[in-house]
Formats: sequence, structure tokens, C-alpha cells
Amino acid sequence: MAQPGDRRGVAFAAIVVVIGAVGIYLTFGPDSEETAAPQPVTSRAAGAPAASSTPLATASAAPFDVYSYLPMKKEQLAAAADLAERFTAAYGTFRYDEDPAAYATRVKAYTTVELGNVLTRTITSAGTVAQNRDDQVVSTATARVKEIRQIDKTSIIFVVIGIRQVDAKSGDKAVSEDYAVTVTQSGADWRVFDILPANEGQDGDAE
Repeated sequence: MAQPGDRRGVAFAAIVVVIGAVGIYLTFGPDSEETAAPQPVTSRAAGAPAASSTPLATASAAPFDVYSYLPMKKEQLAAAADLAERFTAAYGTFRYDEDPAAYATRVKAYTTVELGNVLTRTITSAGTVAQNRDDQVVSTATARVKEIRQIDKTSIIFVVIGIRQVDAKSGDKAVSEDYAVTVTQSGADWRVFDILPANEGQDGDAE
């Protein structure tokens, strides 16, 4: 598979900023002291602990927009996630009696040129084709994004769950596979830059 470049993306830096901003706002927000009710002076029994005089901070009623802290718009993030899901589903859907080149063409529609060439060599290799034909494999896949592993302005690594229903001479089975799918921006569009098993992970982003 193609490996991402050495330049590292910002692994959830935006989310960290969001969490930090929320914490600061809740602690030092404009209403934190003004809205605190005065504490009445009350008597207490000897030995009883003193009540805290520190007022509790109150959250603002204004809606909080997490996307304003991310390095891309909500629509861009949604488009990238949709591409990762559609690609993973296409990658896991094939059958033994179809032309391997047709399968490769379907997959390449979602990828960069470099990754498309790598996947084509794997998909159309004699060993892969013979194995699928001997076992009469028919695989149908669906996919959904499980999480975002890393994000920056031009690339995102999604963890995508691919669920395949496999019918074969050796036996039918359901297969669940987690992939780390790197999606990179290409002009106004997105392309899949890399795919690896999620437990291998990916470091960095596209060059």
C-alpha cells in the first residue's frame, strides 16, 4: 500500500482546543461571577465542615459549534466521511466470476492514481484471482465510519468498519474488518490516499 508522507497531521488538535476553550469559558465566562447568588451567613454546629463559599460556574445558554474549531467546514468533513464509507464498501464487494479489471476500475474511482495502481495490481494478481475462483467467492460489503483518528486541513484518517457477507464453497460467513482509511483533498474533491488494517494504523498525511 502507499504510505503517507513524513509530514504529520494534527491529531485531534482541534478537539483539544475545543475542550480547552470550553473549560476556560466555563471557568472564567462572563456570567460565572455575576450570576452567582450571594451566600447567606448561617450558623453551624461545632465540628461541622464549613460550606464552600466558591460559586459554581454556569454554562452559557448560547449554542456551542464544535465545527468552528475544526480545520474544515462541516460539509467537507461529511463529504470525506461519505467517500471513505463508499470506497470501503466497494473494496469489499466482488465476485469470482466477474472480470477482475472491472472490480479494480470500481475501486479506482475513489482513489488517488497511486493507490489505484497499487490496488489494481493486488486485485488482478494471478494468485488472488485463482483463489477467489477456486472457492467461488462472492463478497458483498457495507461500511460505516467508526471514528476519526487524525485530521488536518487537507487530509483525514477515518477508522471505517467494513462488514462483508461472504458466500463461498468453503462456507458462508460474515466478516467484520476495521480499516484506517486516509482521505486527502484533491482540488474541490476528495480521494482515498491509503487503506490499511486499523490495528496497523497510519502516521502522517498525504504529501
